[in-house]
Amino acid sequence: MIQWLYKSIMTIGFPIIELILLLRVKKNKEDFGRLNERRGISILQRPEGELIWVHASSVGESMAALSLIERLVSSENERNVLVTTGTLTSAQLMMDKLPDRAFHQFTPIDRPAFVKRFFKHWKPDLLLIMESEFWPVQINTAKKFGIPIIAVNARLSEKSFLRWRIATSLSSTIFEDLSLVISTNKEQGSRFSKLGAKNVVVSGNLKRSAPKLNVDLNVTGVLSEQIGNRPVWLAASTHIGEDRPIMEVTNRLLDRFPNLLTIVAPRHPNRGKDIAELGSKMGLKVARRSCGEEIVRETQLYIADTLGEMGLFFHISDTVFVAGSLVPVGGHNPIEPAHFDCAIIFGNLMSKNQEVADEMLSESAAITVHDDKELFNALAHLLSEPEESNRLAQNAKEYANNGYKVLESVSKSITAFTNV
Repeated sequence: MIQWLYKSIMTIGFPIIELILLLRVKKNKEDFGRLNERRGISILQRPEGELIWVHASSVGESMAALSLIERLVSSENERNVLVTTGTLTSAQLMMDKLPDRAFHQFTPIDRPAFVKRFFKHWKPDLLLIMESEFWPVQINTAKKFGIPIIAVNARLSEKSFLRWRIATSLSSTIFEDLSLVISTNKEQGSRFSKLGAKNVVVSGNLKRSAPKLNVDLNVTGVLSEQIGNRPVWLAASTHIGEDRPIMEVTNRLLDRFPNLLTIVAPRHPNRGKDIAELGSKMGLKVARRSCGEEIVRETQLYIADTLGEMGLFFHISDTVFVAGSLVPVGGHNPIEPAHFDCAIIFGNLMSKNQEVADEMLSESAAITVHDDKELFNALAHLLSEPEESNRLAQNAKEYANNGYKVLESVSKSITAFTNV
């Protein structure tokens, strides 16, 4: 009944869907030139041969999938991979980072006509769904087309799990249709089994195998020369609600470490101007990367408001605070900075990366904080104790380097099920 109601709403609600899409274009959340992809229409032709569809929600899931995508197209088979995401940022990153024989499209809105059109055009041989991106029409249509569905790095937050359990008439049709669930741990595997999934295996968290971000060494050299021997800490992928506390921490740190440089890299670069204005109002000397402003001796706050350069800022930073973790966003992947010899700090709101966060804490590879006061104390301690900072960074790097084992496990599970 609920599934029928959901499909009916998505069908009848066509005018509202179109209005929402246009409003998202106006807010720079959709690409008007590629809007038809959201309707299941593509100007690209389906490549010949085997085609695996990898669906991810946004940047985090896409980055976690990259190592697996590279593995899928590296075999001797002339296999192609179609990657779909739903955000502009993830689309740009995927177009920059995808290997040969892998290409990106925006995921179609979960409306029956759009999804059916998408399947008829692409005719995928296998659908891999990353993490928790389960759309009823998408899964139901895949089953009707006889396409195996594998949930990869499968995880559900406790809230999502409880919501799915309440909507049993809908969840049972979704999770029973999954051909295989490759979960991040035993607890997650148990949740999927309780929701009706019949074939569940545990392989670990694929985010551990995320490849090291690219770095332009020429650009690194320029920035390193501008910074000199100053201590540097980075607040990576900040969200609204974190900027002011970070700047308050910066002002307090400058009293003890007057040569300190703080770098703030907002999750959404278009917030750079607002962050810079806030920093200036709080008495900080600010420079913005998007404006081509250099780091000079007087610069105290550097706004890294560009896209695709996070690896660069990890590379030049001594300590990284993984943001999105002091506000209820769920935190970002701490594995990314772990590859760069950084001491890592994150907040206590890491629900989207909880397994990785817990593992890193248990292996003394990160520090967790609950508020800006604890963030100040952690940063002040690491800046004062370089040996402790180096030990933390080394543990983090060792943890990240062991991620290949997870990739091997996930690949074997997919291969055993599909013989691909």
